[in-house]
Amino acid sequence: MSEQHEPSHLPRATVVAVVRDEEPYLEAMVRSVLGQDYPHPLHLVLSVGPSKDRTREIADKLAVETGRVTVVDNPTGSKPIGLNSGLALMPEGHSIFVRVDGHTVVEPTYVRRAVEALLASGADGVGGQMLPVGDTPTQRAVARAMSHPAGLGAASFHTGGEAGPAETVYLGTFRREALERVGGYSPVYVRAQDWELCLRLRTSGSLLWFDPSLVVDYKPRRTLREVAKQFWRTGMWRREVIRNNPDTASVRYLAPPTVVVVLGVSVAAAVAGGIAGLPWLLGLGLVAPVGYVLGVCAASVHAATRRPRLDLASAVRLPATIAVMHMAWGAGFLRGLTERVRVDDGS
Repeated sequence: MSEQHEPSHLPRATVVAVVRDEEPYLEAMVRSVLGQDYPHPLHLVLSVGPSKDRTREIADKLAVETGRVTVVDNPTGSKPIGLNSGLALMPEGHSIFVRVDGHTVVEPTYVRRAVEALLASGADGVGGQMLPVGDTPTQRAVARAMSHPAGLGAASFHTGGEAGPAETVYLGTFRREALERVGGYSPVYVRAQDWELCLRLRTSGSLLWFDPSLVVDYKPRRTLREVAKQFWRTGMWRREVIRNNPDTASVRYLAPPTVVVVLGVSVAAAVAGGIAGLPWLLGLGLVAPVGYVLGVCAASVHAATRRPRLDLASAVRLPATIAVMHMAWGAGFLRGLTERVRVDDGS
């Protein structure tokens, strides 16, 4: 059953972010959180992992300057451990847990509208849509690919859709008691921890809700090398989720590794046909790679011409960007977790 609250009677909330190597983005994220129009002062917990840049220095400066930021060490850099630290540091009387990331910027009404949607829907967790925003041609290409079905699939928090019950939520605004009831985030999942948490919440009887009006700007990786590393590790962790929860396997998750296998076998067949002088085998081996390239190019044209149209410098990078996402994700899935990545995701 939904709950009706006047803005002044909204429950108190704590915002939590796990950050690491976020020097270019951290201050903008913190300012966007502290600039919310929420009726109560928001408490922000920054769980800071080992960084190679000035992330910790900036976090400490903002804590002193604002008086509304708590900085806590996160030596492992693990997101679930950092998020659980934030949950444990929520002040007494704060019943709403709001997650943000170092790469995100939230508009001034975000927290208020998220909490209102949480209460109105009667859900235990609510989330909206991730809106990737790039500053350079490569970053804009990555952003467009991430918001198109050809890039990351048709999940509502990537591509939008109607408000309603959801399987998982992006970032997430949660009732504190619901998180505590299921034991918070699992430290086992250095990545995919939000999806795994939402699975446990749904299994426990919680309703999760998607609200497309909750749009969060996200700054994607700046280079294709960084994108490849990100998707390689995401693929590794998705295989771990499916290994532990086989019923969660779907076409969306199995398509990239299937494409990698098919393309690998096809290229091997084409090479063998060329060496052996067998034109039929060479031609057969080229069917899948040529079809894949044409499919990626067609999807890129569709993505680039969506409104607002992508500039030419970004558009020409789009086919390579989509292919890197597919190949890295699929190869990471096939490789599976290494012990090093299991312990330290390095993101």
